[in-house]
Amino acid sequence: MSFFTSIFGNSEHTDSPKNNINWTNLTDVLQLMEIEAISNEKPVIIFKHSTRCSISRMALKQFEREFDLNDTVDAYFLDLIAYREVSNEIARKFNVYHESPQLILIKNGKAVYDVSHGSIDAETLKTKV
Repeated sequence: MSFFTSIFGNSEHTDSPKNNINWTNLTDVLQLMEIEAISNEKPVIIFKHSTRCSISRMALKQFEREFDLNDTVDAYFLDLIAYREVSNEIARKFNVYHESPQLILIKNGKAVYDVSHGSIDAETLKTKV
């Protein structure tokens, strides 16, 4: 294991043995309608991640280790480098400023909470759900 892998983890968010999140990959703008509909029944989170950014990697790994809301929220993961058009549509549709890394909470079709970088915290998210 390289020094950087031991600090930042590997490039696949789903390979982590400490990953507590049942991610749904967000790869198409049409999924945003699905998210909007689901959020009327159950809160939805979107984690926007840059695969080119070590800060984003650290925020993701920390969030995955602390997260324990699988029964409470549906979780979507966006690789914003691969799916930039989806990221742009999230900003437009949910009226949030684009950042990376970024965590957005959707309830009743609206973004009710959004944070980025060091403010991404699973414990704080629990108070917003």
